[in-house]
Amino acid sequence: MSPEPDVDVDAVLSLLRAAAAADGVRPVSEESELRLQHGTGGGSDLVVHDTGALAGFARYDDGVAELVVHPSLRRRGHGRALLRQLLDLTGDRPLSIWAHGDLPGSAELLAPHGFTRTRVLLQMRLHFDHTEPAGVAAGPGPQLPDDVRVLPFRPGRDEEAWLRVNARAFDWHPEQGRMTVADLALREGEPWFDPDGFLMAWRGDPDAGGTLLGSHWTKVHPAGDAGPDPVGEVYVLGIDPDAQGLRLGGALTDLGLAHLRRQGLRSVLLYVEEDNEAAVRLYERRGFTRFAVDVSWRREGA
Repeated sequence: MSPEPDVDVDAVLSLLRAAAAADGVRPVSEESELRLQHGTGGGSDLVVHDTGALAGFARYDDGVAELVVHPSLRRRGHGRALLRQLLDLTGDRPLSIWAHGDLPGSAELLAPHGFTRTRVLLQMRLHFDHTEPAGVAAGPGPQLPDDVRVLPFRPGRDEEAWLRVNARAFDWHPEQGRMTVADLALREGEPWFDPDGFLMAWRGDPDAGGTLLGSHWTKVHPAGDAGPDPVGEVYVLGIDPDAQGLRLGGALTDLGLAHLRRQGLRSVLLYVEEDNEAAVRLYERRGFTRFAVDVSWRREGA
């Protein structure tokens, strides 16, 4: 899909950058921004203007939306105008809206229209210092089963195996578990993509019937994206359900953090569902602390 005819992609990207700088959080998901830039996938892009200037942007896709108003044009009714467009678009169907950063204006806008908080996504951060953080200390490294080895992702060869395990590991997740070949290809084409930081845990030879058990895909945000300096990310950490109990989650986490530290980074972020207590505990043991939250607000259909 291409953007709506009256959507100026460059102007929207400028608005997103301005909102991120003002609020300290990115106003829409990476997925929404990629689809806007590349004109891929389904959904609808909505805008409002203020005396000719782009004042607000919303993206809707399959019952889920995000919206943002330019920091210099807030408190003028543009958020309500975007919300009215979204409600007109969905009619009697349920609608969920993500509020990135859980800013106070989100509750003011959505609660009066019958929206309630239904999901909370934590952003956690680990700050490296001059002492080795937990799990990244010098020494023999994380312990892996004798028949398991970790190799970097091979573009053009490992996509099918990764997508299969990702779908199984995140079958409960409404976004991550639905990633497609096209979604993966978009990310492989991004400037930040680094196969050396995409760690794959195999049992056996991947070219001779080996089995992918799990992976840790890391990412590096450039300066200005997630802070004034470059910031690493535990981008996707997934273990096949059949490999649970092998302690691969912890081992892959540590290997990924070690890779990011070798890049000279000072901090690492990740996103995790607040109610995924096992994952939250794993990250807290490695020194991650809560940094920010994203909240999904939902209104049920008629």
